[in-house]
Amino acid sequence: MEEGQPSTGGALAGEDLSNLSSTPAAAVSRWTYSVSRWYQHLLDKSVPHVLYRWIACLIVALVYSIRVYFVGFYIVTYALGIYLLNLLIGFLSPQIDPEFDGSSRDGPVLPTRGSDEFRPFVRRLPEFKFWYSITKAFCIAFVMTFFDVFDVPVFWPILLFYWGLLFILTMRRQIMHMVKYKYVPFSIGKQRYDGKRGASSDSTSLPRD
Repeated sequence: MEEGQPSTGGALAGEDLSNLSSTPAAAVSRWTYSVSRWYQHLLDKSVPHVLYRWIACLIVALVYSIRVYFVGFYIVTYALGIYLLNLLIGFLSPQIDPEFDGSSRDGPVLPTRGSDEFRPFVRRLPEFKFWYSITKAFCIAFVMTFFDVFDVPVFWPILLFYWGLLFILTMRRQIMHMVKYKYVPFSIGKQRYDGKRGASSDSTSLPRD
């Protein structure tokens, strides 16, 4: 290479990198990443709004029910019902099943008397994941009703009877599990620590000069 001729290797490499970064695949990847971050941000902001989340879920379920009432797709609804029943069992079950936990042999995991230490109920399927899975399932089932391949002709009363029987048997088993290991999957009526009450009780127990 002559001394007066400029080097073009670095310029060509820079152009190649810029061309790679401006390819359609890279643009789609950046757009997908931005959309996923925005979607996750919305989910994070909706976590404390429990009532509004479930109202939105009920609206989605109502729209799907109206759609099924007019167009059919009962086999899709049956599969959706089985999936929702599975989610419900996970929502009502403890994170660590005492039936398979070795520590449950010495006694129940949760307190059975008012003097026992309070232990909060930890679900196998948390409330937010329970809501998110239900809402996503209804949305997916709603989209499936626009494809005729999923409209399998069935006699829907038989599916309804079978699902109702499956629901009764499953909930009976779950209730027997609750009674056997003495736990309630809800926090209604359970003791809660009150900082103000504790502070007031501590102040009354102090001796006065």
